[in-house]
Amino acid sequence: MLEEEYEKKRRLPFHLRRRPEPEGPFTYVIRPAEERDIPDIREIYNYYVRNSVVTFDEKVWSIAQWREKFAFLRKLDLPFLVAQSPTGQILGYALVQPWAGKSAYRYTVENSIYLGQAAAGKGLGRALLEALIDACRQKGIREIVAVISDKGAEASVALHERLGFTEVGRMGRVGFKFGRWLGTIYLQKSLKPAGKGWFRRGPGLREPPSGE
Repeated sequence: MLEEEYEKKRRLPFHLRRRPEPEGPFTYVIRPAEERDIPDIREIYNYYVRNSVVTFDEKVWSIAQWREKFAFLRKLDLPFLVAQSPTGQILGYALVQPWAGKSAYRYTVENSIYLGQAAAGKGLGRALLEALIDACRQKGIREIVAVISDKGAEASVALHERLGFTEVGRMGRVGFKFGRWLGTIYLQKSLKPAGKGWFRRGPGLREPPSGE
């Protein structure tokens, strides 16, 4: 008998083998993003740029680009959240940004949520979106719009619908990535502000009447 054949036969019976340690609970904290989180945020996002059509970006983002975006959102006082593991790893992030450039849109934002691959399928997407909605409500934001790819993002559409977003329109064949045409699905959620919040954008900084 060859030595390698003998080694194969020496394996312990199943009931005597050491069982693997059970996986620990999936725990995290959700907090405002900080500049030190940018390298992890960049890596999470660039995975989807390279491998997915859930973002229509085709070129990976640099650290400098993310720093510029972080500073822009901070200047506007818009919510930008991360989920952090007990070891300090950033598991995912969620943010809102202005819906459009004209000042009359200042109460409306567009949201984005991305998870690291190790955090997918564990309920973190819902937790981040719930926290983001609450943060927007505290800031006085009135409308959140989600623009989602009509290919490969069914779970994202379902998540938004479970949390009160309503489909308000679609556009077909507006993007082209990885050799195929892509459309977008528009979902919207209306908020009732929790207080006199305001995010710093547009003329006057006047809080609108509750009926507007």
